[in-house]
Amino acid sequence: MGSLSPLDPLFQPLRLGAFALNHRIVQAPCTRMRATRESDGVFVPNDLMVEYYGQRATKGGLMITEATPISRLAAGYPGVPGIFTASQIAGWKRVTDAVHAKEGTILLQLWHVGRATTPGMLGGADTVSSSDIPISGNALDGSEYGAAPPRPMTVEEIKETVAEYAAAATRAREAGFDGVEIHGGNGYLLDQFLHDNVNARTDAYGGSIENRSRLILEIIDAVSTAIGSNRTGIRLSPYNYFQDTRDSNPQKHWGYLCSAIGSLPEQTKPAYVHMVEPRFDEILDESAKIASLQTETKEVEKPTLDSFRAILKKGNVGFIAAGNFKADDAAGGKVSGGCADALAFGRLFIANPDLVARLRDGLELNRYDRTTFYGATPPEKGYTDYPFHSKA
Repeated sequence: MGSLSPLDPLFQPLRLGAFALNHRIVQAPCTRMRATRESDGVFVPNDLMVEYYGQRATKGGLMITEATPISRLAAGYPGVPGIFTASQIAGWKRVTDAVHAKEGTILLQLWHVGRATTPGMLGGADTVSSSDIPISGNALDGSEYGAAPPRPMTVEEIKETVAEYAAAATRAREAGFDGVEIHGGNGYLLDQFLHDNVNARTDAYGGSIENRSRLILEIIDAVSTAIGSNRTGIRLSPYNYFQDTRDSNPQKHWGYLCSAIGSLPEQTKPAYVHMVEPRFDEILDESAKIASLQTETKEVEKPTLDSFRAILKKGNVGFIAAGNFKADDAAGGKVSGGCADALAFGRLFIANPDLVARLRDGLELNRYDRTTFYGATPPEKGYTDYPFHSKA
């Protein structure tokens, strides 16, 4: 590599559970909506997705797929591939084969959106959540969330959902995935149980943080039992504002959850926790987000993931950080400073299929086209047509 680079820490090998990685640059999960419609609510991985993931695979590199519904009623979004039909399993198998041909490691992100959908996208079925509080504004199909508030899940439905996560993890292994990441952040179903401004339950799944954490811990247990804890990860976003999530004390509450995860028995303790930096937000810029967090949570210090990292490290749980990292000194410093084991890149990976080589060699990066993130015409635009660097 020539002279020492601030990014060198990202190119050190890493063991995360069952995964032996050659570098610490992770492809973050990014919804792209390019799957092929097979029937109402059923979308299947296609040739374009095989090319997309294959382009970005690297030897010993970790990839986390786009969020993937565990069942027909888990999302209902157009163009989003699921993992609940034989055709979807077969389609994903072609994706995993392409990644493994380049000696990469790929995990499937398991997803249930809860209240973040509408009956119209679920074939008329109710949306469900921890309680009956709807998201403000309009859904993807243009309808108002408040026009059809979510129905609080019964305990029986919660137990069925736990089993669905485990079954989806098993199907992911059948499709050739090296493991799975449970999506427990960004205001989707599991996050709707964690955040105290959304969860208004008074039973064993609501009230205290111990109760609000119960579902996510049960799912970790079920998935780990199904496919192995060393092949299981989980994503959390304690400071995220997306989907109307505003917790009263994220530092304390997610600190409890991290302690609980780190204290799990080895056979159910996940390989890693993947968290989103507090500065990152889908709506606010960095300074406004931090100022808002400090005001709402009455925190004197600037919000940080460092305390969660420290808790998890004591429990021997790996830590991946995400949040619009740039190709600069800060990225490598996050790892060299012990604040993360690896970094997940989303937008940069979207625009640079050879991102790992470009970062390694200090090459110029392609700029991403935000208008093509969630679909485009033609579908390869902003998806598989970003150029590789001639020197990469």
